[in-house]
Amino acid sequence: MKVGFIGLGIMGKPMAKNLLKAGHQVCVNDFHKEAVEELVAAGATAGANNAEVAKGVDVVITMVPNYPNVRAALLGENGVAEGEDKDTVVIDMSSIDPVESKKIAAELKAKKKAGELHEYYKGKNIALIFEKTSTRTRCAFEVAAHDLGMGSTYLDPTGSQIGKKESIADTARVLGRMYEGIEYRGFGQDIVEELAKYAGVPVWNGLTNEYHPTQMLADMLTIREHFGDLKGRRLVYMGDARYNMGNSLMIACSKLGMHFVACTTKKYFPNQELVDLCRTYAEASGGSVTLTEDVQTGTKDADVIYTDVWVSMGEPDEVWEERIKDLTPYKVTADVMKNAGEKAIFLHCLPAFHDLKTKIGKEMGERFNLTDMEVTDEVFESAQSHVFDEAENRMHTIKAVMVATLGEPENK
Repeated sequence: MKVGFIGLGIMGKPMAKNLLKAGHQVCVNDFHKEAVEELVAAGATAGANNAEVAKGVDVVITMVPNYPNVRAALLGENGVAEGEDKDTVVIDMSSIDPVESKKIAAELKAKKKAGELHEYYKGKNIALIFEKTSTRTRCAFEVAAHDLGMGSTYLDPTGSQIGKKESIADTARVLGRMYEGIEYRGFGQDIVEELAKYAGVPVWNGLTNEYHPTQMLADMLTIREHFGDLKGRRLVYMGDARYNMGNSLMIACSKLGMHFVACTTKKYFPNQELVDLCRTYAEASGGSVTLTEDVQTGTKDADVIYTDVWVSMGEPDEVWEERIKDLTPYKVTADVMKNAGEKAIFLHCLPAFHDLKTKIGKEMGERFNLTDMEVTDEVFESAQSHVFDEAENRMHTIKAVMVATLGEPENK
């Protein structure tokens, strides 16, 4: 396969090298000529500009820092749009660093609060594929789309043929002809990536087993709104750090110069390969990644204490007993918050089992003689808890992602 690759930073460079190792033909471009020379030495060719990179390739991948750079790389002078063929697939993997997205989110949030209309995309529509149900993600996407003037179609776990009677690739190509964007919330990361490969329109990851990027934008906006900054802040994640929340928080913190701590038993530490990768990000950003089993040491002087439910969606009920036994020492309590300090805030992506007022909470409470699980009701309802600011920010940041990927309108 012929691949055009634009952006050879700490993520782009190793990915481009891996494509070469896999036997693909790779043409590269980057502002930093040293990075280009390094890839050429490894077997790549160099394009004089982004349009040249896009000529005659099957796929163009962009991995540049923020939205203005993405726009320039794709639509600017000598951009991808000038060189790509009609069948070229363009995959934008930029902006895990959510600096520009957070700026857009803050601006849109202010407009929303002021009651200012911002229906930038009247006449456009988006599809929402939910193989896993949700409250916040669905409502955030639907309200964000409506505020931007767009219609939305919700496809629940029984509402589409994706993966059953129709392949992911075929579904992507059908929806891509009808909609300007597609959201997917479900299981494997490979599914959302295949949708993105074939759709021809922006595809947004609403959650997979491995990652939860839209949650990260909401979390980082919430932290910045409270403290005024992100760099140097210490975020401690307590509980099961092996899946989407632990993975995504570690990636986001390491890229933003924050200090990430996974505080849990070793059994629930994140994947070591991802830990190593995030430590390279942290080295470049001034952050750090720490894994510890010690609650006192791990939570001392933290700025943010973060947790999530102990059993992820799709896991069997039998794992509850094991998780409760293993993770109860890592429950967020008043003592944990006291150890972190008065300035610390508590975050949770929700839903939370902080009382017995839910069907599952009541059932588990009766079964295991519990009144709460990953966080006490005292902490959840305390002044240090910012979980509902965080939940609201899902909508503002998802709206920002749409604007950043659909193209920021000139008439705003």
